[in-house]
Amino acid sequence: MAVRMLSGFNHNIKHNGRTYHIQTEDGGRTSPNIVTHTFIGGVILDSVRTSYVDLVEGSDWQERLKDRMKAQHLEEIRKLLSGAIPLPEDEEPPANA
Repeated sequence: MAVRMLSGFNHNIKHNGRTYHIQTEDGGRTSPNIVTHTFIGGVILDSVRTSYVDLVEGSDWQERLKDRMKAQHLEEIRKLLSGAIPLPEDEEPPANA
């Protein structure tokens, strides 16, 4: 059986004068995890890892996985826009934000 990973999601989000990158990836059936990172300038600000071992035995597991990946990605965007993801301590807010 071939191990196939689903294509993930990547978005650049402009918020408060900065550009953040949010990336969600599938770990593959042999490592059934959805991983979402929020970056600024190459620094990871937040990470979320969710197992999807409960999906891999179902016949429609890839479609359900894609839905779960999308939901996790959108939740990370919501967290960013709500201010729930703090900046690194050495970052200061832009002067005109």
